[in-house]
Amino acid sequence: MRTDPFAGHEVWFLTGSQGLYGEETLRQVAEQSRRVAAALDAAAEVPVRVVWKPVLTDAAAIRRAIGEANEDPACAGVVTWMHTFSPAKMWISGLGALQRPLLHLHTQADAALPWATIDMDFMNLNQAAHGDREYGFLLTRLRVPRTTVAGHVSDPRVRARVGSWARAAVAAGAARSMRLARFGDNMRDVAVTEGDKVEAEIRFGTSVNTWGVNDLVAVVDAVEDEAVDALVEEYGDLYAWADDCRPGGPRHEAVRYQARLEAALRGFLTDGGFTAFTTNFEDLGGLRQLPGLAVQRLMADGYGFGGEGDWKTAALLRVLKVAAAGLPGGTSFMEDYTYDLTGTPRILGAHMLEVCPTIAGDRPRVEVHPLSIGGREDPARLVFTAAPGAGVVVGWCDLGDRFRWVANEVDVVTPGEPLPNLPVARAVWQPRPDFPTATEGWLTAGGPHHTVLSTAVGADELTDLAEVFATELVLIDGATTRRSLAQELRWSAAYHRLAQRL
Repeated sequence: MRTDPFAGHEVWFLTGSQGLYGEETLRQVAEQSRRVAAALDAAAEVPVRVVWKPVLTDAAAIRRAIGEANEDPACAGVVTWMHTFSPAKMWISGLGALQRPLLHLHTQADAALPWATIDMDFMNLNQAAHGDREYGFLLTRLRVPRTTVAGHVSDPRVRARVGSWARAAVAAGAARSMRLARFGDNMRDVAVTEGDKVEAEIRFGTSVNTWGVNDLVAVVDAVEDEAVDALVEEYGDLYAWADDCRPGGPRHEAVRYQARLEAALRGFLTDGGFTAFTTNFEDLGGLRQLPGLAVQRLMADGYGFGGEGDWKTAALLRVLKVAAAGLPGGTSFMEDYTYDLTGTPRILGAHMLEVCPTIAGDRPRVEVHPLSIGGREDPARLVFTAAPGAGVVVGWCDLGDRFRWVANEVDVVTPGEPLPNLPVARAVWQPRPDFPTATEGWLTAGGPHHTVLSTAVGADELTDLAEVFATELVLIDGATTRRSLAQELRWSAAYHRLAQRL
């Protein structure tokens, strides 16, 4: 599935005006809005095409344009700009029908004012300063979820914000078409990996269903040896090998079995149109190993994954994989495991096997080690340490009355000492603003133990995604204090409970 998730996607650039100012003014509006759209289309920060549409001057045209955006599968979202004063009541019916993510761009044609030549013709043409306020009021009155970006498109900050929203818009589309396969149920007696799958499909569009693990076993048993040989050869090109895992070594057959699992999983997921999946070490049926190396490879190719049946984290990982495509850094399934509480406290994250090699700072190494749970053969996996860098850890929980995303900005660091006996991939990070504030805040917010760690996307993309999905986001960052977070959680709970009754 290693494809460009932005290929074939575009966002539409809709410009609002009215007929009051005459045809000559409207011609200038069209020319200038084309120029703004072209600047965004050419911006390296914006990962999709920006397609200009004719200027909109009445309610019927607005309804048609938004209806066409809803129906066009290539349209990931809509950018709107009120170039002149566009009376906002014209937008009511169109916005009421909008089914695509919305960006309100508050800008103007030129960054600088021609002070010496400004006259009333210029003023009538360049009215976004109050035209967008009229429009912004209506968006708020209608409670339309949107991202608002203010500034000139020549500003790298503005282009980056638009690009972040475009990534979120495409990722939201990926969520709304996502099919997620759970092989077995979730780990027994665990609370946080449970959740309302029906509400998730209503809110996010993600279809979550379960297949018996032996449905996969039948596909594993049917994999041809030639497919296994090809994958093992690929492993040899990409990764370092422990000596006992090499061809002819005593543990090489364990590596071949993971290759067989990978081929089977790829086939099953491709044939079913799945972009995310889960496994569970308590429900392995006829599988000889818990999928490890196979899962790591699939995550590296963009699939979402959650261990122990955690479908929410699998879906979140897929969404963030799409949003992060093409950016430096990596994105992986993760779990907070243990702490170093000396000096500046650090968190050691890992999982039994399933950490994505896109976050690796060194060349991953194929190794085989015992797994103390699951009762199956020793599984092969990739072992590595995550590359240092700024990142974010995100978890998705179901609070019963609503979903909540909890995120913490972190700094991934080099471990203080080597980890020669830890037989799994791992990451070490320092949470912002500090360990006690971040961890106490995470626990108070009900954040889960399974997360997504990304050094590719951050707070901007998460904020845009939360806006698109109208989902609560609790962000713990460098400015968070215990008091500010406690107040935020109280106000957020009140808001979301009230909003459900509106």
